[in-house]
Amino acid sequence: MSLTVVIPALNEERRIAEVVQAVRAQAPQLPIIVIDDGSVDRTVELARGAGARVVTSSMLGKGASMQDALELVQTPWVLFLDGDLTGLRPDLVQRMTQPLADDTADLVKARFGRSGGRVTELTAKPLLRAFFPELAIYSQPLGGIVAGSLKLLRSLTLEDDYGVDVGLLIDAHLCGARIAEVDIGELAHDSQPLERLSLMAQQVSRAIMQRAKVSSRFSFEQFLELEELERQSRGTFERLAERLADAERIALLSIDGPLSDHSFMHELARQTGREAELTKAIELNAPDGPGQRQAIARVFKFVHQRDFERVARALPLHGDAVEAIKRLRRAGWLVGVVSDGFFVSTDIVRRRVFADFAMAHFIAFGAQICTGLERLNPAFVHGDHPQPDAIDKANVIRHLRDQVPRAARIVMVGAGTHDRAMLALADQGMIVDSRHPAADDGRFERFSSLAAVADRLLAGDTGPAPSLDGPVAAAMAVAAACERRGPVSAGSPSDASMPGPASGRTPTAAPGCSPASPFAGS
Repeated sequence: MSLTVVIPALNEERRIAEVVQAVRAQAPQLPIIVIDDGSVDRTVELARGAGARVVTSSMLGKGASMQDALELVQTPWVLFLDGDLTGLRPDLVQRMTQPLADDTADLVKARFGRSGGRVTELTAKPLLRAFFPELAIYSQPLGGIVAGSLKLLRSLTLEDDYGVDVGLLIDAHLCGARIAEVDIGELAHDSQPLERLSLMAQQVSRAIMQRAKVSSRFSFEQFLELEELERQSRGTFERLAERLADAERIALLSIDGPLSDHSFMHELARQTGREAELTKAIELNAPDGPGQRQAIARVFKFVHQRDFERVARALPLHGDAVEAIKRLRRAGWLVGVVSDGFFVSTDIVRRRVFADFAMAHFIAFGAQICTGLERLNPAFVHGDHPQPDAIDKANVIRHLRDQVPRAARIVMVGAGTHDRAMLALADQGMIVDSRHPAADDGRFERFSSLAAVADRLLAGDTGPAPSLDGPVAAAMAVAAACERRGPVSAGSPSDASMPGPASGRTPTAAPGCSPASPFAGS
């Protein structure tokens, strides 16, 4: 045997037998150790009855219990599971240990299909973004489902309290371990009472900040950046998970065309005296590629955050946009603004028109001064894209389909050639005042305003679009080819400036799929 399953437990009579039995069904010969922390219910009895070896811990907390169990393990790998889990998929053990077997990881964290808990979202993730941004890519930093080599785990000091899981993640990273994250499907935990969540938040905060101090990452200035990090977190699907679970109708809007005829990037460049630099950055780099976005981000290095916000607040918008979006939302539509530009401006436009959410890339600020560094929004990368590493705005729709009900309807309202992939991938594509006729196609209706789009959607008329004449089929064929292009291989979202777990890959733009710069209207 190369693996031992360890389940720390304290008063888990409701689920402990189910967890042990789920492991037994997958691997009947695996040694399973339930390390009990002094349960006063039937946890010990039920765990033994399900076939686990039960050992009483030193009763000093979860971390101490895990440490106790590690001293008993005689296999090279260990898989830790929580004792309150339900809905474990039948290939959980194989999924969690495959990176270890492939020798591509020393530690494997689980990612499962629910949003993070309150302590994860409100405490752990903001602090990780501030002090350990390279670890912010992990969906469940507080998750207790983790596999690793016995040698690595024995070398780490495990916290005795709720800080154990995030502390283990940080310590493994700081000692150079290879960390992977794998999807284990849908999962349910027992909920925790509020007073326990308060204690958890306190202990998690201490674990993260203590390690930040030891690794010389702790400074007061980083706390000043938490507000910006919190704003960036609003531009991720994690924040939308609960709302998307019940969404039946979603309207995605490009800024260019449906909301404005003006470019935020060009206006910011004009007002900060950087027009020539912006033109050069656009012309000398491949359209829609990471090089172009990074070059544009560098153009605005040293520009104050207030200038980004001021220009976004003053950007001229179409007069009918606000009322059209309000009408859609009153009718039950979830409305999002999607841009290839920067979230700092896109989110302000979103608030100005009363949309529900915004998706865009991030530009970094230090002490409210632009650093010139661009950070990819993981929503723009998806493993189901014909080129899994491609940075494509249409991947936002793929992520939406992963999270919304199967019958949900997704409409894209855009304009310009850089919207064509989204228009084609949505259930319905609609064009408003397109200044790029090459993006048009007989499949898409054209409207004079967003108000007219709202009229059509609220009237429920989703019949075939009228046929339009013109030499546009070739342009749309390119978009279709980009959708079909292969080969397809496994991939997962990652940050352009921070390679994804155990991949080290840097996403690249899909060649030939974006002949016009998306920044023209961002």
